[in-house]
Amino acid sequence: MSAAKKVLIVGGGIAGMSLAIRLGQSGIATELIDRDPEWRAVGTGITITGPTFRAFGELGVEAEVRANGRSNETVRIFAPPNTYIGEIGPPVTDPQLPNNGGILRPVLHNILSRHVRESGVTIRLGISIATLSEQNDQAVVTFSDGSNGNYDLVVGAEGAFSDLRSTLFPEVPEPEYTGQGCFRLQAKRPEEIDAMYMYVGGPIKTGVTPCGPDAMYLFCNVPLPDNPRWDPSEDWIKLSHYLDGYGGIIGSVRDQLTADSNIVYRPLESFLLPAPWYRGRAVLIGDAAHATTPHLAAGAMMAVEDALVLSELLIAHDSLEESLAKFMDRRFERCRMVVENSATLGQYELNGTAIETHKKLQEISWQAMAAPI
Repeated sequence: MSAAKKVLIVGGGIAGMSLAIRLGQSGIATELIDRDPEWRAVGTGITITGPTFRAFGELGVEAEVRANGRSNETVRIFAPPNTYIGEIGPPVTDPQLPNNGGILRPVLHNILSRHVRESGVTIRLGISIATLSEQNDQAVVTFSDGSNGNYDLVVGAEGAFSDLRSTLFPEVPEPEYTGQGCFRLQAKRPEEIDAMYMYVGGPIKTGVTPCGPDAMYLFCNVPLPDNPRWDPSEDWIKLSHYLDGYGGIIGSVRDQLTADSNIVYRPLESFLLPAPWYRGRAVLIGDAAHATTPHLAAGAMMAVEDALVLSELLIAHDSLEESLAKFMDRRFERCRMVVENSATLGQYELNGTAIETHKKLQEISWQAMAAPI
């Protein structure tokens, strides 16, 4: 007997969709809600590490991710403006899987959302939770459209600024700005760009990741201590300024920037909810519990792993409290390591720390992420 016969998932991002797929496939009655009536994926591309490929494999979507994205085995390192330094390769997580790769966010969203629908999950869009309480060993939910429902478990997967987290843990502060902002740009991939290119050692860190047959995305981390805001129509001008002086593929992309370029800018925030991530019959997963900066490219990995572990435990145990306690035992330290090490790498960039120090922490983190979940 499973610990939950009826589950509500709040948020249709990577974490929420991954959990919905597993629970739906297991026969647990599952509902997924998302406040966006069009259930869109916002963003350009993401980097996929070996552990992320492994998690996608356990979820049953790895082959589709590889077919619709791009995989490679190495990261080519450059110093500005365009001096080749060498290559680094993440440790092999599984000899049958790539070490590295990328995919466009909308493409990944389409893959996962199709599997959610095929798993028999009830999907309701354009709504959110209005109230949450507990009565007679049930989570009682009133929705923003006036409807209501009773559930054995409510799972918050709304992202870094989760409303459900604010409801469950009102004493916890919001994610903290790290002093860096990140530009991401979707661009056409030249055929010769067959691996991730990373430019380090300058005032900013930038690079490109192949993420499809003819697509790539450029990332650019910039120091912005005051967390300024500007009109998004200026993104291409700002990005062009930060890439001034770079050559090679970075200079080529910069010279093609226009007001129509597909650019997403986000301030980089970091957050780790203290254990436990649950209260009563509600639990948080993904960025709602542990929002990480992109320096270890591990956000998607942690989201899918949370879903895999939580679904496994809900199915294996008939006690909800036992399932949630074991979930914390398996997830907290791993997620803490990623959040803290990723934030430290960001501080190294801001402080101009030596590249060898970056590399050492990167390798320690890669080894830890390659361990089984």
